[in-house]
Amino acid sequence: MSSHAEDQSPPSYDAAAEVVDICRDLIRMDTTNYGDGSGPGERKAAEHVASLLDEVGIEAELFEGVEGRTNVVARWGSGEREPLLLHGHLDVVPAEPADWAVDPFSGEVQDGYLWGRGAVDMKDFDAMLLSVVRARARAGAEPSRPTVLCFTADEEAGGHQGAEQIVLERPDLLEGCTEAIGEVGGFSATVRGRRLYLVEAAEKGMAWMRLTATGHAGHGSMRHPDNAVTALSAAVARIGAHEWPVRLTPSMRVLLATIGELAGVEATPQNAERLVEEFGSAARMLGAVIKNTTNPTMLSAGYKVNVVPGEASAHVDGRFLPGYEDEFFDTLSELVGDRIAIDYVSRQNGLETTFDGDLVDAMSASLVAEDPDAVVAPYLMSGGTDAKHWDKLGIRCFGFTPLRLPADLDFTALFHGVDERVPTDALEFGARVLDRFLGLA
Repeated sequence: MSSHAEDQSPPSYDAAAEVVDICRDLIRMDTTNYGDGSGPGERKAAEHVASLLDEVGIEAELFEGVEGRTNVVARWGSGEREPLLLHGHLDVVPAEPADWAVDPFSGEVQDGYLWGRGAVDMKDFDAMLLSVVRARARAGAEPSRPTVLCFTADEEAGGHQGAEQIVLERPDLLEGCTEAIGEVGGFSATVRGRRLYLVEAAEKGMAWMRLTATGHAGHGSMRHPDNAVTALSAAVARIGAHEWPVRLTPSMRVLLATIGELAGVEATPQNAERLVEEFGSAARMLGAVIKNTTNPTMLSAGYKVNVVPGEASAHVDGRFLPGYEDEFFDTLSELVGDRIAIDYVSRQNGLETTFDGDLVDAMSASLVAEDPDAVVAPYLMSGGTDAKHWDKLGIRCFGFTPLRLPADLDFTALFHGVDERVPTDALEFGARVLDRFLGLA
């Protein structure tokens, strides 16, 4: 691993100076994405981001492939090297204020944490990036290579009205980019007293499905052997109860080998689930990336107790491991059966890249420089990001939102969860790491 991060002269600026304030301001802008086009959109936040860049002499372009779903793209830095894409999204999932200890759009700071929807998904990275870029721009400290700064709309609904629009309509905005960093990686998890920083090198594929069963509608007092509700319910039960086998992709083999070294055992598919448990609360997420998953999420049928409906539908959130697509869809077809039609609300490929090269060295070195006890390893993420769209342009993507977290924080539960919050010192740590990274990448 490169050690030249420690050899750099101290910067003449404070990369973390504005990170908490910027994140707080972004949280206070409601960018809720309901997935049906009914939310406020990202325009207000996008204009705010553009103004923050404009203040330090970085010209940004606002692009809407769909009205109100606003993306911000800017180029910064110079040099002959291929530009690095730095991307974050501006939308957030819904939050019900009555369920929270604080107003989810208040951006309140309490007990060393910044609270609010988007604090970890992912206005934290947006704020880190903006704080670092603004500090460097003011100081005249360009990054080691040209960069493209991209803040997107609609990621929380699959990115079809955000990143996908850029890929389809304005790929010129990302011209020259071959590598990228974004969300859901670089955060720490404590395993056997060691801080392990997980860098996302892979994502599961996504299959959001609508299952539809049809049958003969009629009176509830009569015989209905082709009852749509019965057929659908049986299919949903089979899908939800199916035990998918353990499958280890390259990223997870490396991660589990790292955990095996800490635990003093050799990592194998047979003990993979036990090794995942070493992550404590984070096992909730990591346990989902050694198997395909299918979770029924919504059911709809009928309108009166004594009327058998002619149609019943369900939605299923399916996630499949990169490299195991055929196994997933073949098994799914068997579980669904002949009577059920499948429509895909969103179907996106999984992706995986190798954990090597100069960019990986820069991520690792920047983390170790700020946390000398850090252990850095790749992982496969259970969810999806805009990387699925950038991958269509041949861009190699990593998740790198560096956060040094308390050992007792159930961090993965905060993604889309109630009382989402991020430690303010973790935001400042992340800004410093990201600043070092931009000097090395």
